[in-house]
Amino acid sequence: MEQDIVSLTSSGDVLFMMLGSVMVFAMHGGFAFLEVGTVRKKNQVNALAKILVNFSISTIAYFLIGYAIAYGMHFFQPAKTLMGKNQGYELVHFFFLLTFAAVIPAIISGGIAERAKFWTQALAAAIFVAIVYPLFEGMVWGQIIFLGQDDSWLAGITG
Repeated sequence: MEQDIVSLTSSGDVLFMMLGSVMVFAMHGGFAFLEVGTVRKKNQVNALAKILVNFSISTIAYFLIGYAIAYGMHFFQPAKTLMGKNQGYELVHFFFLLTFAAVIPAIISGGIAERAKFWTQALAAAIFVAIVYPLFEGMVWGQIIFLGQDDSWLAGITG
């Protein structure tokens, strides 16, 4: 009976996290339409392509480098290990964090629309998502050991 309750709780956590992830992911469509509305007609396709490329580059950069910096966990493990006891909660949590990390280049992209070259902006997006954002994310939510923190300072302040 207790095992069933724990399983149900974990399933609910996974569902709630996935719904939140989908909502944040949908924000990218909003950013794309906002940017398309702010550029000249000749640059609208470029703006849409830039948002799609930003999310793609952000996914690769966060998967390979960013998540490992922020949380000290990498994905080069067997699938059984990644699934863990929580029915995939860690993987859904990664997707949730990825959607937030990918929002940063989308916001910046809207601010520099028609002012930056495509691949320069894509490189900047990769650097932000792979290094800059995960450092701050790790300091607040994760475990950045080399800064002398075994636990996040925000959790220590708020309990």
